[in-house]
Amino acid sequence: MHCWLLLAPLKSNTTGEGMAKTTLLIDAHCVMCNGLARFLRKRTSAKAELNIEGIQSEEGQALIATFPARIQSMDTLYVVRNDKVHVRSAGAIRLLLCMKWYYAMWFPLAWLVPLPLRDLAYWCVSKVRHRFGRTDG
Repeated sequence: MHCWLLLAPLKSNTTGEGMAKTTLLIDAHCVMCNGLARFLRKRTSAKAELNIEGIQSEEGQALIATFPARIQSMDTLYVVRNDKVHVRSAGAIRLLLCMKWYYAMWFPLAWLVPLPLRDLAYWCVSKVRHRFGRTDG
């Protein structure tokens, strides 16, 4: 009985109840990034508030201007959740919380992969993303 009470708050956070508004900033000219946006839109939880903006948009630039200077110059995706900015693999993992339960359940497990390994995988993908093409945004 006590275990269930401890897991109840975790369950409500991963299923979208009491969801915080999340903003994803992506490179609007990147075909792969736009594919990620389409993927997320189809799989976002009905209770999640996910706003997707292009980094190059006025809204995106205004939001990035509020970030600490060391983060503003990064060439990465940005995830803003609960007034905190998350970049690289940490941002990507936070997107799981906006998705339907069968994706969101992987959130705790994704953190078990060490940060250097996660960011190395993110870096490898980010270096080849423009090989898939570019759009006009």
